[in-house]
Amino acid sequence: MIRKRTFPVLLLVLAMSAVTAFRVLEAGKLPPSRYEKILHKVVLIVNELHYSPKQIDDRFSKEIFTRYLGEVDLEKDVLLQSDVEVLRSQYETRIDDEILGTEAIGFVPAAGDIFKKRLAETEQIYKDLLARPFDFTLNEVIDQNYDKTGFPENEGERREVWRKRLKYLTLEKYAGLLELQESSRNKPGFVRRSEEDLETDARGMALKVMDRYYDRLKVKMKDDERFNMFVETIAQTMDPHTDYFPPVEKRSFDEQMSGHFFGIGATLRDDDGKIRIGTLVSGSPAARSGQVNVGDIIMKVAQGGQEPVDLAGYLLQDAVKLIRGAKGTEVRLTLKKTDGSTRIISLIRDEIVQDETTFARSAVVVSEKGKIGYIFLPEFYADFSNPKGIHCSEDVTREVIKLKEQKVDAIVIDLRHNPGGSLMDVVQMVGLFVEQGPVVQVKDRDGSPRILPAREKSVLYEGPLAVMVDELSASAAEIFAAAIQDYKRGVIIGSTSTYGKGTVQRPFPLDNPAGSTNGESGLGAIKLTLEKFYRISGGSTQLRGVSSDVVLPNLFEYYKIREKDSPDALPWDEIPKADYTTWKYAYDLNIIKGLSGQRLKNNAAFALIHSNAQWLGSKESDKVTSLNLKKYQEEQLQLRATIRQVETLSKLSAANELDVQALPQDLHKYDTDKGKADRFRQWLKGERTDIYLGEAVNVLNDMITQKKLVYNNIR
Repeated sequence: MIRKRTFPVLLLVLAMSAVTAFRVLEAGKLPPSRYEKILHKVVLIVNELHYSPKQIDDRFSKEIFTRYLGEVDLEKDVLLQSDVEVLRSQYETRIDDEILGTEAIGFVPAAGDIFKKRLAETEQIYKDLLARPFDFTLNEVIDQNYDKTGFPENEGERREVWRKRLKYLTLEKYAGLLELQESSRNKPGFVRRSEEDLETDARGMALKVMDRYYDRLKVKMKDDERFNMFVETIAQTMDPHTDYFPPVEKRSFDEQMSGHFFGIGATLRDDDGKIRIGTLVSGSPAARSGQVNVGDIIMKVAQGGQEPVDLAGYLLQDAVKLIRGAKGTEVRLTLKKTDGSTRIISLIRDEIVQDETTFARSAVVVSEKGKIGYIFLPEFYADFSNPKGIHCSEDVTREVIKLKEQKVDAIVIDLRHNPGGSLMDVVQMVGLFVEQGPVVQVKDRDGSPRILPAREKSVLYEGPLAVMVDELSASAAEIFAAAIQDYKRGVIIGSTSTYGKGTVQRPFPLDNPAGSTNGESGLGAIKLTLEKFYRISGGSTQLRGVSSDVVLPNLFEYYKIREKDSPDALPWDEIPKADYTTWKYAYDLNIIKGLSGQRLKNNAAFALIHSNAQWLGSKESDKVTSLNLKKYQEEQLQLRATIRQVETLSKLSAANELDVQALPQDLHKYDTDKGKADRFRQWLKGERTDIYLGEAVNVLNDMITQKKLVYNNIR
């Protein structure tokens, strides 16, 4: 169904097309190029529907100018400041006119021409510098805070930037070779090599890395890629979650949301710059063909009868996007077989489902107070393209029913690292645990808030409930946690706060702005921030996220990765609370928090995780590294030791492992696929040693004790 606010977009684009056609006929001009069409349609849709669009004027033009050059030359080691000034004099206040269509597109091509020229120069620079040894006894540092550094003023300064960059890259390799030699000295056949030889090898390894990187820049960073980056810069300047998707990226986004994709059924791996077949999915097109084998190198990819694309210089994820496509379409692979022969094979794409890693799954934790049902939900997935497609709310419903059949005494839902997804599935999921009532409030830039309610009259599960979150639980995951918290339905356990993404996005294919997301778009699509959502208690989750009731220290607590760390994030605000009634069997949160706090106070592991997380967060923000071998080795030893300690502390000892069991219904779920069965067993094994799940079980045991009589009566 098309919402009424979609119609102005369609009318605007149709009107724009008519006006453009009229002007072409009237003035005898050429029709707009593909780039111009993309820019103009993006601007129309953003201005009409974005929650808080920025004014496209000279000020905006200056911002895009700076940001785009920073994206094109991320480490500021290719362009010179004089190049920037030349471009500034012509384009700094003209980009807004190009975006609005009153000036021809000139900035991106001009910047591209200069970049290509400088790229050839810097390619020679890194080859020259890597031809001579580095002195790792000097007390030098490299500052990788690229956002705070400017472009080199001259050739000498640029060469110095490159010298430090390459010295750091070589130092990483050199320190690794020294460490490997030291650890191998007692092995049979060991021959000690000189430090000079190892340094030479390290420079050779660094040269290989740089050659591959420059191959990719020359092969993949074409005009289209630079223009796509330009449009994405415009989109991201509106807010962190407005994005431009070229056609292949749009398909990838849809695959992520739906939990399935169409491809050949082979996992790929990067083998020193070569894209190799890693594994084959049983029953997939690749496996059925009998012509694809593990270890084959994919040299080229062609769509049907089109010209093949050489994968030299391609990153693994870019190769994957080329190989995937629409169901029933042909992809031709040029394979270098393990015997050295080359073969071109044709495969027809089919649906590939990785259900054991993408979809909801559950288990039972047997504890001292009873059985705890555990549901892991990696994202709020939904297949909007298929009326009968999967929805996470339906899958979670099935998992809850399975857990009830096992007569669990409590349930914990794990939303750690859950990036969000389908808003309507969140609403349906909340309705499994609370009675009919509001779940979330949603507001666009013009309208009054509308309330999305849970419509189920009966609650599927009434027992003790906990929700696990962390700083990467975002969007839909935050809505769920907030609703459970506002209704006082359960306890939120995890980081001090969740990610803080309180905005709603929707993709608009530029070929069909009415909103249909089916099929491949020739112009790509824009994912637009349309609305903000608010808790039923009135406050937004934007920037502030959801604060946990029981706070557990973790590794990334002090890393700057939340929404509030983005300069373009929309602000926090609040609206009036909705009319709702809290859960009828309220627990005493103060008692629950007090009991957990006492356990944490006596838990040395959590105390060490907290102090280590603070130190790691400060190191991550610093970004200044020594280029002196001895100091670098000391820094790396401390860094690795700290990370290893946190990883060790985050796992329960063998004596304290949780009794995590697969549900009877799932014991033979993957009997026909050994790979999936192995991954399922590994998942169960990992949960048994999870210190955070261990404390969640403790909290639920406290809730079972506190509400035992009430819940026994309910059952």
